[in-house]
Amino acid sequence: MATRNLLRRLDLTTLQLFLAVFEEGTLTRAAEREAIAVSAASKRLLELEQAVGAVLFERKARGMELTNAGETLLHYARRVLRDVENIGIELAEHASGVRGYVRMMANLSAIVEFLPEDLRAFLSVHDQIKIDLEERPSGGIVEGVADSLVDLGICSGEADTRGLETTHYRHDRLVIVTPGDHPLTQRESVAFADTLDFDHIGLHSASSINMRTHLAARQAGRALRLRIHVPGFDAVCRMVQAGMGVGVLPLHVFEALGRQLGLAAVTLDEEWAARSLIIVVRDADALSPVSRLLFDHLRGIEAAGTQR
Repeated sequence: MATRNLLRRLDLTTLQLFLAVFEEGTLTRAAEREAIAVSAASKRLLELEQAVGAVLFERKARGMELTNAGETLLHYARRVLRDVENIGIELAEHASGVRGYVRMMANLSAIVEFLPEDLRAFLSVHDQIKIDLEERPSGGIVEGVADSLVDLGICSGEADTRGLETTHYRHDRLVIVTPGDHPLTQRESVAFADTLDFDHIGLHSASSINMRTHLAARQAGRALRLRIHVPGFDAVCRMVQAGMGVGVLPLHVFEALGRQLGLAAVTLDEEWAARSLIIVVRDADALSPVSRLLFDHLRGIEAAGTQR
């Protein structure tokens, strides 16, 4: 009964005002942003606090700050407002002929190595489904799935998945990428510790490869001589080509980007260099029909023998 009464007393305009107060810091600026009178905004905020049965803001000299109850409401208010926005987007897509909409996140490795071909194969069969793909580091992908920002995610198998449902997607392998005339190219394989005498080109700090190489250096009792951080695999290849150091990349990325630049790849002789990419969902059985189609397609690719 309490839940039903709450649903009757909440409305989207008030939730939008609540979010505006949080973002603007004062009721006056929030009311101006939402184009309503300050008195009306104050009344709506009071009614919202009465509806949820808790004080949502502390009024302080520097502005309005969320209480613990306000933090909880903020989490759900953002989700509700985002879902309403998505309803409009998806209905507009249906009106233009699109029959389904899937939101997903994936890490850089999956996007560069596998998803172009895997999604092309899927869309060739389901051409009326639209996919919204966003690149995030593995930790951000898990967070996005847990917070219902996306239907499914693809991340490193080493990621903390917080108890979410996971299934295997793809295997890949990390290699050391060097200029063609680098001393390491004379070797068939190399231990990571043996690369620590050279400068390294690192991916952005949140990437799973960056975190794994730093951990491996610490385990070897050595410092990683990181020359520069760069945002993507193509930048790693260009920096290696310029002679600024060596890099750690997935083998398929080297084949797609590094080989044409005259770079060389040396097998990384470490257990952790053999990686697994996984699909993360909240509940596979609760996926929408179109999301379930994509989920089943992606998890079955490697088993079907279509890995490149």
